[in-house]
Amino acid sequence: MSKTILGIGAHYDDCIFGIPGILLHAIRKNHRVVILSLIGDYSNWRPVRGRERELTEGTKRLCGDFGVEMQFLKFAEMSFDVELEAKRQVAEAVAKIQPDTAFMLWPHDRHSDHEVASRLSSIALKHADRLINESISYRGPSRTYWYDNGPRHTIGFEPNTYVDVTDDWPRAMEWLGRLMALSQNVDYDPLDQGGAVRAKETLAKYRGATCGVQYAEALRSFNEYPQDIL
Repeated sequence: MSKTILGIGAHYDDCIFGIPGILLHAIRKNHRVVILSLIGDYSNWRPVRGRERELTEGTKRLCGDFGVEMQFLKFAEMSFDVELEAKRQVAEAVAKIQPDTAFMLWPHDRHSDHEVASRLSSIALKHADRLINESISYRGPSRTYWYDNGPRHTIGFEPNTYVDVTDDWPRAMEWLGRLMALSQNVDYDPLDQGGAVRAKETLAKYRGATCGVQYAEALRSFNEYPQDIL
């Protein structure tokens, strides 16, 4: 049966760096895949100042080209926190999406927005029914996982779940590469890998070596789930 898969990040690129292979694998299995970026206002982010709408609308189009639905909330960088109104806004978005499986940022991070987004995601995924309008029914996802956001961000991440993304790797790197080109306002060149693509490839190779495949993405399960190993 088709499921709804939700990835939540603080920024436009968090899920596309953290779990692109997993999301594309879900697309190939005919699941609905949604990315929810809590930050949708980039007017105070210097690299895209004056192009902030181009960034968000372009990200939506790019994700659509890869079969993924991209949604943005209206928070701005460093301008939201774990307080009641923010919890309600994230909870309402999650309740409308109704995920069967969800992914969220690891809560310990050098980027403050990542930490806040992780906490808000956890609250919304677990307790949305207590925060939203009673006219909206909500059931939490059956499985929830944390993902890491790579070197120079994530702190102390120890995965317990590995996903082989080798078959989806070329397309995942094209997706990330095109997104980075969009944010930098340059033409995409598949032969000229940027820093984000190189970092992701290094990380995926390491995760793959850990579990014996070429490329893998690593997760930590929010709860303990039974596994069929026989």
